[in-house]
Amino acid sequence: MMVLPLVVRIERATPPERTDALEAAAMAVLGLLDDPGEWQAELETWQSTGRIRKVVRRARGAEWRRALELPGRTVEHGSAEVRVHPPVPLDAWPKELAKLQVGGTELADSAEPGPAEPPVLWENPALEMSAGKAMAQAGHAAQLAWWASSPEDRAVWRAMGLRVSVRRAEGFDELAAGGLPVVRDAGFTEIAPGSCTFVADVPWLRVRS
Repeated sequence: MMVLPLVVRIERATPPERTDALEAAAMAVLGLLDDPGEWQAELETWQSTGRIRKVVRRARGAEWRRALELPGRTVEHGSAEVRVHPPVPLDAWPKELAKLQVGGTELADSAEPGPAEPPVLWENPALEMSAGKAMAQAGHAAQLAWWASSPEDRAVWRAMGLRVSVRRAEGFDELAAGGLPVVRDAGFTEIAPGSCTFVADVPWLRVRS
């Protein structure tokens, strides 16, 4: 199995806002999908399985600096820094990334996020997910929306800087039944298999749904 590694920078004194981290993760995934560059082969192999698994690990200090030395791209968004690395086999992570912790990503927002600007990735408020888990799920939602978008739609999104908003949704079940891309979790960690975690509310897809 191939997985997409994501690393979020969490310094003890200055952890990022939860919403910023989720949005940065989704934007990092979109950036890689839009322009895989030298990682085209790895991306195709990962996507060809139909199982777009992502694993989020945390780093700080020297760990973060070591992650920066590996092939990858960093998205800086608000208070968050998230680095996406090319897909790797589940059992063959680079040692510098394999040493990083998956746990400890219990981030929070210090204030209520402002109004959402579309596209919006709506999180299911009924589920209890760590920020790391939710970052991976937001990345899935962005990826499903990208797959469902036409080349013309993608060009519009690209002109917007591949921006997304992430918010918790009132009326999530209605959104999930509305024909938009829905993330259903495989159940590897934290939540039950089949749980609906996110809905990708992208304007051009809403028109078609």
